[in-house]
Amino acid sequence: MNKKFNINIVLLLIISLAMSGCIRKLNLYKEDEDDIPRQDLINKTEFMYPFGDETINKKVEITIHLKTDRLIGYLSTEIPALKYNKEWLLLMTQDDCRQSAFSYTWAAINGKPLSYNYFYDLAHLQNDDFPSDCYSLGKTLGSTDGTEIEPGIRREVRFSFGTTVAAGWNAMNALTWVQKGFTKNDFRFSQKDMLVWGNLQEMTNYGVAIAFHDLNLAKEDRVEDKLLAQLRIDQNIIREKLNNRTCKMLAEPNGEKEYVKAAIQDEQISTICVQSGGIKLYPFKEIGDLKKVLIERSFHEPPKESTLRALDIMKPFILEKLKYDKKEREAISIGIHNTDTGWINFFEWLNDTYGKDGDDSVWFTSQEEYYEYYYYRLHSKPKIETVDTNTQKLTLKLDGEEYFYYPSVTVNIMGLRMEDIESIESNEDVTGLSYANYENGIMLNIDCRKYLAEHAENFVKRYEANPTNASAKADANYFVNMLKDSDKKTELKKRAE
Repeated sequence: MNKKFNINIVLLLIISLAMSGCIRKLNLYKEDEDDIPRQDLINKTEFMYPFGDETINKKVEITIHLKTDRLIGYLSTEIPALKYNKEWLLLMTQDDCRQSAFSYTWAAINGKPLSYNYFYDLAHLQNDDFPSDCYSLGKTLGSTDGTEIEPGIRREVRFSFGTTVAAGWNAMNALTWVQKGFTKNDFRFSQKDMLVWGNLQEMTNYGVAIAFHDLNLAKEDRVEDKLLAQLRIDQNIIREKLNNRTCKMLAEPNGEKEYVKAAIQDEQISTICVQSGGIKLYPFKEIGDLKKVLIERSFHEPPKESTLRALDIMKPFILEKLKYDKKEREAISIGIHNTDTGWINFFEWLNDTYGKDGDDSVWFTSQEEYYEYYYYRLHSKPKIETVDTNTQKLTLKLDGEEYFYYPSVTVNIMGLRMEDIESIESNEDVTGLSYANYENGIMLNIDCRKYLAEHAENFVKRYEANPTNASAKADANYFVNMLKDSDKKTELKKRAE
C-alpha cells in the first residue's frame, strides 16, 4: 500500500513539474510580448511629390508619323467632357478630417490592409503593424484610361477623392503608438480624433485632393473677416506640411454661409462645394467658368442605429441618375463623413460595376481635379496640322491657374486610326502619354506633371526596399505605367518587375 502510495506521489510530482514548466513558458512568452518596445512615432512619408515646384504653363507638342501607304482626310480635335472619355462623373469629398479617410477610403482604393473595427496610420503601415482583424480585398479599385499597356491588359486609373483638412487643430500632429508583434489588445488602433499629417502626405502622393472645412474658431467668431484671416493662417500650415501644396477648395461646413463668403474673398480658393444655394454640374453641358461657382453636393449616409449599408442607399441613387442620357445627366457629387466596411463595399461595387472590372464608364475623382480638367477644356484648344504627307503635329497649350496640380487632359483626334500610325513622339513637357482607338478616331491621354518620372522612381525604390510586398510592387508598376514610353520608363519597368 505504501509502495503504491509512493508511486502515486512521484507521478503527481512529475505531472506538477511538467505543468509548471508549461506555465513558465507561457509566462515567459507573455513577458516577451510585454517586453516588445512601444514606439510613439511621428507619421512622415519617405517622399512627397514636389508640389511647390510644379509649373503652371505647359506646351504640348505631339508628332504623329503615319505609315507610308496611308492617306488620311480632314482631322479635327476636341477635349471631351470627361477625362478618358468616361460616361458619367462621381465626385466625393470626405469631411471632418477623419482618420478613416486613410485607413478605410484610401486604403481600400489602393489595395492596402483593411480592418473591420479598427484604424491605423502611415507609421503602422510602414512598420507592418496592423489590427488583429485585418483583411484585404486582394485588388485595387478604379477604372482605366481606355488604353492598353500590352494586349489584353488595360492601364489602370485608381479612384480618387478629396478630404478636408483641419490644419488649425493640434490633433493632426498626434503621435502614433507602434508595437509590432504585440497581440494582447488592439488599443493602439483606436480611432484618433483626426487624420494626422503623415497620412495626408501619403494620400496626396496618390492624387487625393484637399479642402478646407471647419476652422478652429469659436462660434461667435465665425464671421467673414475672422474666417478669412484664419483661412490664411491655416493655408500657411498646409504649405509647410504638404511640400508647398496650396489648398484651393472649401467644403462648406454645417451649412454655415459665412464660410462661403470668406472663401469667395480668399484669392487662393477657386472652387467651393455647398449643401444648398449652388448649382448642379452637368458635365456634358458647358456653363462657362467655374471659378468661385458654388457646386452643390448631397449626403446619403445610413442613419445611426440603422442596419442599412452605404451600398443600400447609394446603389438605387446612382441607378436612378444613370437612367438619363449622358447629355442630360448631372454629376453625382457626394459628401461623406466616417467611412467603414459598408462604404468599402460600395466602392468595390463601383469598381465591379462601373470601373475596371465592370463597364469602365465612371470617372470617380475629386472636385479639385475636375475643376482643373474643366478649366483646361474651356481654355485650351488643341490644334492638329499637317507637317508633310506622312506627318501630323498636335499642339496644345495647358495654361493653368496658380496652384494647379493635375495638368492632364484627354484629346480626341477624329479621322485618324491607330492602324494609320507608324509612331508617336512628344516634347519634354509631356511626361505621361497613352493612346488608343476611340469611336471614329483616336484618344490621347496627356499628362504634364513635371516630376512624374521622379515620383514613379520613388515608388520603385520603395518596392526595391520591400521586394516581398505585393502592394508595393503594384504601386510601383501603377506609377511607372503612367509614364510615356522612354528609356527611363523601360529602366523603371525592369526594376519594378
